[in-house]
Amino acid sequence: MKHPTVRRSVAQTVTVIVIIFLIEYVVVPNFAKARQSISLLGRVNIALVILAVVAEAGALLAYAELTRSVLTPVAPSRLTVLRINLSSFALSHVLPAGSATGGALGYRLLLTAGVPGTTAGFGLGVQAIGSAVVLNVIFWLALLISIPLNGFNPLYGYAALAGVALFAVFAGTLVLLSRGELKAESWIRKVADRLPFVQADTVDRLLRSVAERIAVLVKNRTVLGSALGYAALNWLLDALSLWIFVWAFGVAMNPVDLLVAYGLANILAVIPVTPGGLGVIEGVLIPTLVGFHVPNGVAVFAVLAYRLFNFWLPIPIGGASYLSLRIGRFQIGPRVLSPPELT
Repeated sequence: MKHPTVRRSVAQTVTVIVIIFLIEYVVVPNFAKARQSISLLGRVNIALVILAVVAEAGALLAYAELTRSVLTPVAPSRLTVLRINLSSFALSHVLPAGSATGGALGYRLLLTAGVPGTTAGFGLGVQAIGSAVVLNVIFWLALLISIPLNGFNPLYGYAALAGVALFAVFAGTLVLLSRGELKAESWIRKVADRLPFVQADTVDRLLRSVAERIAVLVKNRTVLGSALGYAALNWLLDALSLWIFVWAFGVAMNPVDLLVAYGLANILAVIPVTPGGLGVIEGVLIPTLVGFHVPNGVAVFAVLAYRLFNFWLPIPIGGASYLSLRIGRFQIGPRVLSPPELT
């Protein structure tokens, strides 16, 4: 049996190979074609670019509100939650299996901010499950409208099935954990042992606490509705940012077509092959937008501009946010909690 360190090294190597493959054979060829349309950069609508950046910032604020809603009534301040989320995003964008490592960092920072462990685990679990459910619903609704107009592409079906499968595995595991099934615990430990930078015991404890809190969420319809609403707002504002970037380069897409392309890319990016879906989102979005009659040059420049603010910019901002949480005037630390935990 391979040592965990060896397995993690193999996983990191595979991740690097996948990224290189996607950039070399998917992104670069499209970018080479777009060189013929380099003049588009001189005609980009700066006002729309600013509006797209504002929409992306709104998506981050909506995600922070999602976090606060599921941490009620012991949620830290909006500024603290926003900085914690940005710190998690930054880490998840630079490491393989980034969602797991970013989630672990977010969990530790929430504990440092004084959030009880079960509540923190509950919040992270709801974010993951709720966001996945909402993204799939948005994608399926867009498909139902798009297919009669544009025809069916087998890739859409694969993405829908992948979304269902990923959600079913995660939700099913939580159900088993809530019933104390040892097989689920064994399965989680085996998976966690194969992920780089992830401790199986930490993941096991986190999911067990999440499973306990899920039962509380289902009974509290107000919190559930608020969480799903903010999750939808987060996805829709992020998709709006992409749509405005496309418009900034001179093409006003059908919003339904944009949601299909957006949902397809993000559902496929959920599979933890590369950090933050690097290469996967670009490799899916660009040809899909072209398939919806967006000129190749516009698709390339719009997606790269969108990913600059969606993927790359949160890395340095998240790093600065983490430093502000650990040192300086606005650092976080244990605090006395007066309100009771949600029960």
